[in-house]
Amino acid sequence: MAVQIAPSILSADFARLAEEAARVEGVADWLHVDVMDNHFVPNLTIGLPVVEALLRSTSIPLDCHLMIEDPDRWAPGYAEAGAASVTIHAEAAKAVIRTLRAIRAAGARAGLALNPATPVEAYEDLLPEIDMLLVMTVEPGFGGQRFLDIMLPKVARARALIDKHGGEVWLQVDGGVSEETIERCAAAGADVFVAGSAVYGSSDPAKAVRHLRALAERA
Repeated sequence: MAVQIAPSILSADFARLAEEAARVEGVADWLHVDVMDNHFVPNLTIGLPVVEALLRSTSIPLDCHLMIEDPDRWAPGYAEAGAASVTIHAEAAKAVIRTLRAIRAAGARAGLALNPATPVEAYEDLLPEIDMLLVMTVEPGFGGQRFLDIMLPKVARARALIDKHGGEVWLQVDGGVSEETIERCAAAGADVFVAGSAVYGSSDPAKAVRHLRALAERA
């Protein structure tokens, strides 16, 4: 599958989100939106009203990553609003299969995210229920963290499990993805890359996206 780059607005200027989205229009595959509730993770960002406003302001598909308690209640609403992909955390959901199916039924791709300490093998049986598996390469909650190299074997194991089942599941990595780390992630089997600081910390975000894509494709 082709490399996909998803700039994370967590590192963008929240006062100018529409303009920040426009800076990667035409080069980014997705716009990654981190929804945090200060309960599941120790940070508070944005919610559904801001996502709805973004949907009116950009043509880039939104990839909503819900780092929240009770995603079973809230996740379908993001799909119904128009998000193209909605990812929930395995550690937070109480009815994982039901919620994943509700996301799909609302017209979005369903993603399942795993924290660094959560083993991927425990969720092998759920691969038919998801469109994307997200392996966190930092502890979730804050942007700008250092990439956890110890997650690379987990990414490789996730790729092996996906290939074993032969489905169309994308493998996403999120956390510390940069020009120094993206090639290693791609070599381990990832094909969707969330990059925050590496894109929006650059003076030219579009150029940064193109550079990251080239590095991943080279790997």
